[in-house]
Amino acid sequence: MPLSENLFANPVRLLAPMEGLTDPLMRQILTQIAADLGRPYDWSVSEFIRITQHVLPAHVFYKYVPELHHDAKTASGTPIHVQLLGSDAQLMAENAAYAVELGAPAIDINFGCPAKTVNSHRGGSVLLDEPETMYQIISAVRQAVPTDIPVSAKIRLGYTDTSRMDDIRGAIAASGADWLTIHARTKTQGYKPPAYWDKIQSFNALDIPVIANGEIWSAAQANDCMMQAGTSHLMLGRGAVTRPDLVAQVDNYTENHDDSGKNTATLLWQDLIAHQVKFLEGEAKNDVVLVGRYKQWLGMLTKGYAEAQTVWESIKREKNKAVIINALQASVQ
Repeated sequence: MPLSENLFANPVRLLAPMEGLTDPLMRQILTQIAADLGRPYDWSVSEFIRITQHVLPAHVFYKYVPELHHDAKTASGTPIHVQLLGSDAQLMAENAAYAVELGAPAIDINFGCPAKTVNSHRGGSVLLDEPETMYQIISAVRQAVPTDIPVSAKIRLGYTDTSRMDDIRGAIAASGADWLTIHARTKTQGYKPPAYWDKIQSFNALDIPVIANGEIWSAAQANDCMMQAGTSHLMLGRGAVTRPDLVAQVDNYTENHDDSGKNTATLLWQDLIAHQVKFLEGEAKNDVVLVGRYKQWLGMLTKGYAEAQTVWESIKREKNKAVIINALQASVQ
């Protein structure tokens, strides 16, 4: 029986790994909101852990995935899969095996990161130009971890263009990956709209589940993505940070949209205040870091909530956490 059979018995909804954004605190907040709304994420994937020269010590894995201390789940019970990034197949395999020893329930391999600093060191999406290396990495990891631990990969459609798609698909097919997540753009296309969901279709020939990702900001776009990609499985990224209720809206799309196709509110601004306060009261190296991270989130929330824009204008230069919390609470009075 394929490892993915039970996990994919129903359409899956995943929270995407996004470097510097979906860190442990943000995962905790977003997975809690989803659970409270009655549509918890099936799992989330950690920010990538870069593998370069040796097997990392345990404290590095715990830094990126503190959920490993708690059965690899967030407080709301959402499983966290550990994502690795690197180009040395043997080192990737050894680190994957150690991550599993520490409690990782699954290993995901990053072939999608478009960051220049990562690509210049043969990590992330640059390896899409090296399908043979992709095959070696995935198959080495698959052989290194126990058979009951899933191994997945996350890719883009290509590096500079889509000319290697057939080779990439062949590498995935031969590697032993249990499923594949595809961000429907090349590295060169970055995050610029549109996403080319229809190009995911060709990967459905693989005998493994395929998860679609990229440019999903609303339930209507999620529906279009599933139709064009030919898969019912979705990974939600920036749209889920901008509208934390997006995961719940996706599965209720036929009931929860108006005639214009816009989402009707599931999570009102006043209901989101407590979660933002909890974020600001979270653990961080210092308040400067935490306030900076919060402002990043609030800036994204302005695309999903008109009230967020008002708060943003009042606190964008503020550094005092208590003042920001007061402004938040005042926004619903």
